[in-house]
Amino acid sequence: MALWQANYVAGVIQKRHPSVKVEIVKVVTTGDRILDVPLAKIGGKGLFTKELENLMLQGEIDLAVHSLKDMPTELPPGLFLAAITQRTDPDDALVSPRFSSLDALPQGARVGTSSLRRRAQLLSVRPDLRISDLRGNLDTRLNKLQEQELDAIVLAVAGLKRLGWEKKISQVLPHSICLPAVGQGALAIEARQEDREVLELLSFFDHQETRAAVFAERAFLRVIEGGCQVPVGVYGEVSGPQLSLSARIVSVDGQTMIQDQISGDSKAGERLGSELAERMLAAGGQEILAMIEDLSVTGGGYDEKR
Repeated sequence: MALWQANYVAGVIQKRHPSVKVEIVKVVTTGDRILDVPLAKIGGKGLFTKELENLMLQGEIDLAVHSLKDMPTELPPGLFLAAITQRTDPDDALVSPRFSSLDALPQGARVGTSSLRRRAQLLSVRPDLRISDLRGNLDTRLNKLQEQELDAIVLAVAGLKRLGWEKKISQVLPHSICLPAVGQGALAIEARQEDREVLELLSFFDHQETRAAVFAERAFLRVIEGGCQVPVGVYGEVSGPQLSLSARIVSVDGQTMIQDQISGDSKAGERLGSELAERMLAAGGQEILAMIEDLSVTGGGYDEKR
């Protein structure tokens, strides 16, 4: 997926600026290397970005392409989100060789996902499910669906569509079941803040409505102070001058949930995101996050639910 994203951005840049030579530099990140440990146990911040950011700061690469959902809310000094591409599909997909939907899964079905956010939201509507940790690229995870005799796995719709595998989708999970991760479905192009030439080169990529929506989502997560491995779903949508933001904080076992929404001027998206987060923390979200922190310290709570 990372290579597809890099090649996509490189191809669009070259088409827009034929005189520019674009070289792809392949980098294996910590998140790519450690595949036998749940993401929640190795920490969520910067697992898929740190090595690329170090190379940028050293001047060895000029820009990096990320799935925005993998990016920490705080960037290293000197780096900047130069462009946010237009969001495609922000949702999650159930993939199953035998069952057409979440409701159709049998009692006690085994479902694979590497995401605490997905795990918690699934268990909130289907507490009978047995959740198995699932790591690796899309190919690997789809293979594990068969190899580990799972009944279903949950993946991002955008990733499946980008690789031409949308026919594998059994059900696109509605937001009533599963709110997406911050920035899911959008690509982020990161560059050095002072590199005016590169920033100008990338300016055509930036989609203002998507930027407004995802910056509101990122502001929400920044207040929550969580990396990508916190059971938080949040989704912003811009319609004309208005932005609506819906969010959900869920305990790991899915049994406790705080959810709320806010609307306002899209130009004030970051303020709206922060306000919604503060409101939800005060309404009980803080207690849920404290429970999650206790589990991460003791090492409990992330194994397959039996």
